[in-house]
Amino acid sequence: MGKRGVDAVLAKRASDRQRASSLACGLGVPVCLDPDELGPETTLLVVGAEGLSLEWDGMVLRGDFSRMARRLRPSGLSHELLVRAARVRGHRQVAPSRGETPEPSSRIGAGSRVPWAIDATAGMGEDSLLLAAAGFSVDLYERDPVIAALLRDALERAAEDPLLAGAIGRMRLHEEDSVPVLEGLACTGPSVGRGPGGPTLSPPDVVFLDPMFPTRQKSASAKKKLRMIQRLEEPCDAEGRLVGAALAAGPRKVVVKRPLKGPCLGGVKPAYALAGKAVRYDCLIPASMRYDLHNI
Repeated sequence: MGKRGVDAVLAKRASDRQRASSLACGLGVPVCLDPDELGPETTLLVVGAEGLSLEWDGMVLRGDFSRMARRLRPSGLSHELLVRAARVRGHRQVAPSRGETPEPSSRIGAGSRVPWAIDATAGMGEDSLLLAAAGFSVDLYERDPVIAALLRDALERAAEDPLLAGAIGRMRLHEEDSVPVLEGLACTGPSVGRGPGGPTLSPPDVVFLDPMFPTRQKSASAKKKLRMIQRLEEPCDAEGRLVGAALAAGPRKVVVKRPLKGPCLGGVKPAYALAGKAVRYDCLIPASMRYDLHNI
């Protein structure tokens, strides 16, 4: 399935038209006022009372972090495979109380108790939410403008939920490709980095990678969410550059989400891996690795 963006933005209500027009202008597509005029294969970005959604072939994709509320409980977070994989020494990752107002996320020096993670391939943001709930300050990077719009809408709605507001307050979305950003961190040297609060004296603690990978399932049986996202974003075609940029940024750990039996990203073997039933998390420790970035 090749990459294909949205065909139009649909405003369900008259009050949604201004927002729909703004989104359509940014995406370079028309605003649709009558969905009956469109064919069944049309991919729509829909603005409605429930929020922003992507609709195609009878399927609907809408970000909804409230569905993850149960997983964000402190008792559950400690068992999340990603949270376990992202642990770094020197930081006590404790899930803040529900509705807690997050403290400022600026970190000057390595003594701050707030660990900093970069989610370089944010997608719909569920993994970042787990990290934020575990106490990380997370910068999310998403290069596809439609997915970024869906994610921003989900974040804005979740920020109004007292059960999610604390974690959401530690998440910052950047609508851009993460690779140049990571390469920029590498160019500043090991002692200076760019954190969410401005310049910092240390690089990110964790860089998380979850690039799109080709599904082995037939189209009819693939998960709905994956099929919808694949309409917009193709599998990663520059794995070496992505993992190389993540390593070069100087984090204490790079965590890579992969299919359980899938190959290592960019052919780089991890120091160790945590495996679940369907996925595994490869953990790369840059300080203990010997690698030539030009050969990744």
